[in-house]
Amino acid sequence: MDANFEHRGRCLCGAVRVTAGTKGNNMGVCHCTMCRRWGGGPLFAVECEDAVAFDGEEHIAVFSSSEWAERGFCRTCGTHLFYRLKEGGHYAMPVGLFDDDDAWRLTEQIFIDQKPAFYAFSQTTKNLTGEEVFALYSGK
Repeated sequence: MDANFEHRGRCLCGAVRVTAGTKGNNMGVCHCTMCRRWGGGPLFAVECEDAVAFDGEEHIAVFSSSEWAERGFCRTCGTHLFYRLKEGGHYAMPVGLFDDDDAWRLTEQIFIDQKPAFYAFSQTTKNLTGEEVFALYSGK
């Protein structure tokens, strides 16, 4: 693993196991419409770059959700496994996959301009709009 911290987790049925490296214990929340539709609420995610390894890959189904990204899930139990950029190897992994629940700190919220008014978090975080996220990842 090419990261400072290694985390292990699994899907609900255990068919897919994951080991992921992160640079720290920070996690973020995505409020975009697509993430909320995918999971029924915001996506609580850990940025893993490409330091991700799966056991049970034959149980992973991948859905191309946009021109630039795809989402993976366990084909047996439906657990969400990742949001991955098609180029560059960047993974965002749902924090709920990992066994170490108390390891994380909420530090960032993205697509804050798409967040519905019916929920809010008490933590002070870095907040980015969708436009700011696209500018950040497009290098502009």
